[in-house]
Amino acid sequence: MFNRLRKKPMAEEDTPVNKPSTARLNLFFFAAFVIFSILIFRLAFVQFVEGPELTYMETSRNTKDIPLAPVRGPIYDATGEVALAYSEPVQSLYVLLYEDYRNDERRQEAEELAHDLAAVFKQFNPGDKEQPDAEEIIKRLDLDYQKTFGYVPRLVKSDLSTKEIAFFMEKKADYPGVMVLEENIRKYDPDGVAVQVVGYTREFKRAPDSIAKYKAIREGASTQRDPGLVYHEEEKVGFDGLELQYQEELRGRSGYQSIDIDARNLPDGTMLQTPPEKGYSLVSTINKEIQMAAQKAITDELRRLPKAITGYAVAMEVDTGNVVAMASMPDYDPNDWDYDKIKYVFRNGTTESFPPNDAKPSRAESVILLGSVIKPLSVLIGLKEGLFTAGQTYHDQGYAVLGKDGRQVKNSHSAYNGSITARRAIEKSSNAFMIDMVGKRLLSKYGSEGIDIWDKHMKEFGLGVSTGVDLPNEFLGRLEYNNDDESALTRLAFASFGQQAKYTTMQLAQYTTMLANKGKRMEPHLVKEIRDADGNVVKEIKPKILNEVDFADAHWNEVHKGMVTKVSSFDGFPYDYARKTGTSEQGTGPNKKENGVFIAFAPRDNPKLAVAVVVPEGGFGSVSASPIARKIFDAYDEVYGLDGTPKGKKDEGKDNE
Repeated sequence: MFNRLRKKPMAEEDTPVNKPSTARLNLFFFAAFVIFSILIFRLAFVQFVEGPELTYMETSRNTKDIPLAPVRGPIYDATGEVALAYSEPVQSLYVLLYEDYRNDERRQEAEELAHDLAAVFKQFNPGDKEQPDAEEIIKRLDLDYQKTFGYVPRLVKSDLSTKEIAFFMEKKADYPGVMVLEENIRKYDPDGVAVQVVGYTREFKRAPDSIAKYKAIREGASTQRDPGLVYHEEEKVGFDGLELQYQEELRGRSGYQSIDIDARNLPDGTMLQTPPEKGYSLVSTINKEIQMAAQKAITDELRRLPKAITGYAVAMEVDTGNVVAMASMPDYDPNDWDYDKIKYVFRNGTTESFPPNDAKPSRAESVILLGSVIKPLSVLIGLKEGLFTAGQTYHDQGYAVLGKDGRQVKNSHSAYNGSITARRAIEKSSNAFMIDMVGKRLLSKYGSEGIDIWDKHMKEFGLGVSTGVDLPNEFLGRLEYNNDDESALTRLAFASFGQQAKYTTMQLAQYTTMLANKGKRMEPHLVKEIRDADGNVVKEIKPKILNEVDFADAHWNEVHKGMVTKVSSFDGFPYDYARKTGTSEQGTGPNKKENGVFIAFAPRDNPKLAVAVVVPEGGFGSVSASPIARKIFDAYDEVYGLDGTPKGKKDEGKDNE
């Protein structure tokens, strides 16, 4: 009995049911923590990362941003005071369509408005046939929405007169939807300063896909969320020259008009306007005074020469690479842009013109064979490669013999020079020396690989490669010595005296600069500063050496001493200077053309300026090209001073005493 009533020990008592363990509790709380962390992270991601995009998507359903063209920054000459390109404000008339005018009743209202506007324009501009009539205004209103959406204001007329502006501002209530907005038109120096360098602007809608930056903007338009970077189809953008090269810096940021729209894509509410931001300004290296002297010099020579119709000149500072003048003549008026008028003359000295066409004398090639101006480099290569020594003599009988058939290649005028050294060969412009002592000996030393050796040296001097100039569409040259249709002997022989490759005037100027500074290939610059709208310098373009060549100083001196060809146009020039004339030949028979080429740098012992001039079909370079170079040197001396003292300022000081 006692045993039955005895209390059970603990081990024998009933165990509680579903009592959770500590591990299971910890797992539960950890899972809850992870879930809440994910939810919090997702909420933060939506708010801070996706929030702007979602907000844009939500507001864009009811609000549209209509871009306003930015105020394009100016381009100044080297003084920073003369504007070569600038934006001038004008007032334009726009019409905002508040109704759908595709039905007959509404369309009649729009047509009545067009007639009213045409009458106003006629009232304030009697006899002006350029004013839009009612039919033209209806076309510009785009009532069928073929060009754009209903909420986009339609441009009716640009550059309103003062009287027109006053009229529409006063009668604003009588013309609902009519707006007078300020825009900017691009203007250029009326003197036509370096127009092919500065370039020109056209409407964005006209930009071809060949301009990569505009193609990319079009392709990314649908995903562009920054209204300031949205391009309007009518916005003016750079198409060539500095206007294209520095498009992003010059452009600034678009303004925009924000307007609520309804389901019909028509305005439904008040329009809010955010003004555009002005672009940066460029201070170019082009000095207007020197540039105008170069342009006039080319124009004067073209009038005098019987066959030449174009001329090119580049003046480049030896130490900085700054291009103080770059003239291509004839030029055009960028304020009155007409492609049919300018299509043969809009290129500059870094690009390739249309190829020559004997049936159209208005067309001449801008990229030509260099002729004898290559001979200083030929001699340098010969000395560098050990093909001859500076004191070694060569008997120049007036010609060199090529091949087993005994073909003769003569000097100019078959000149007999007798016993000459390399230095004398440059001075006398001996084709025979270059062929026998450079071309043939490169072939003898390297075989057909001599072509590669020649090519390497050319490119080290910037011939056949990019100069690095800050201009678009640079042409790299046409290297005819790489043509396998001719023998290696023929190619090296003719290349040695400048008859196997065509280069731009800019490449020729960079090469001349390298001769002057003994082997430093300076990057040519056409812009030296970029400034913000307040005039603060945001970027300074400093001199840059692209590469250097290693030639013995004695070899440089030998070449410099050989650059002493007699040039009558430099009679009375107050400085010792180094120069080389050239006359390259293209074509044969009645289509034979002689191109004038000239290079020089001054002063000889402390070079400040290098000049290259090309006159296609100008005849001898000493006659056609050298007078242009002389006037450029004189202008530079007046403005900056070839010895560091500006002669123009000095004379002005005397006049003021």
